[in-house]
Amino acid sequence: MIVSYHPCIVADRNALCAGRLPDETDRQIMAEADAVILPQGCSKPLYETAKSACSHVWPCYDARFTYPGKTGQTRLFQSVGLPHPDTEVYAGTAEYLARTDNGSRPPFSFPMVLKLDWGGEGETVFRIDDLAALHRWMDHMARWEKTGQSGFLLQRYVPCRNRTLRVAVIGLHRIVYWRRQSDPDKFHANLDKGGVIDVDVEPDIRDAALEAIERLCSAARIHLAGVDLLFSEEEKDPFPLFLEINYFFGRKGLGGSEAYYRLLLEAARHWVRSIGLDDAAIRA
Repeated sequence: MIVSYHPCIVADRNALCAGRLPDETDRQIMAEADAVILPQGCSKPLYETAKSACSHVWPCYDARFTYPGKTGQTRLFQSVGLPHPDTEVYAGTAEYLARTDNGSRPPFSFPMVLKLDWGGEGETVFRIDDLAALHRWMDHMARWEKTGQSGFLLQRYVPCRNRTLRVAVIGLHRIVYWRRQSDPDKFHANLDKGGVIDVDVEPDIRDAALEAIERLCSAARIHLAGVDLLFSEEEKDPFPLFLEINYFFGRKGLGGSEAYYRLLLEAARHWVRSIGLDDAAIRA
């Protein structure tokens, strides 16, 4: 029996856990299953329940919950040995001040990049151009820490021709495209900040990106994510630098939601077959 907790994937048995914690009924359903398919919005309690009750769970979210947030992803890149921009991670503003002589000696020259530990799709990523701006951000973060939000990182700024490469991982599918920012005064290449999609990816760039992505997916067992890579314009033969893993990601670059769900269904069916089960019951 295959159980699906994904609202758009039908299996032998279907259940939902949106807006609530998994209970003993969920655990029993999973324990009786040969395989469990989880939603993209899977919570940590739901994932832990599935993993403890069933030996076959898809997608694998081990990396998502073991290395949470942007600071966690930095630790993941470091543990796997994946190249990424030079990065300093701070648990909070107190640690930053202690390590930088009360903020007078930041770790990198300006401009540099500040990333808050929470948020995605560029919402909490900022270019910092001078020390005064950095001090202002530290003041902001000190106030946010009082509400329970903490953790950030600073990165060396890498010139990249105002573009980042998105690789969407959906099972064995890999969809590669640039996100470009045509306005030189804007830092972000995200689509909601004026970036545009460019599917014309240079063959050498594509090959290097796919090789790097396979290293990540193999080491961290990532089945479903949008991974952002950066290629420095200062390098003659640039290599991919890992920026971020987005477990929720936009679908415009995939051709829209319909195309996304088609790829997702194909990926789920392939996984079911790969563990020796019949995929006949898996449908949209």
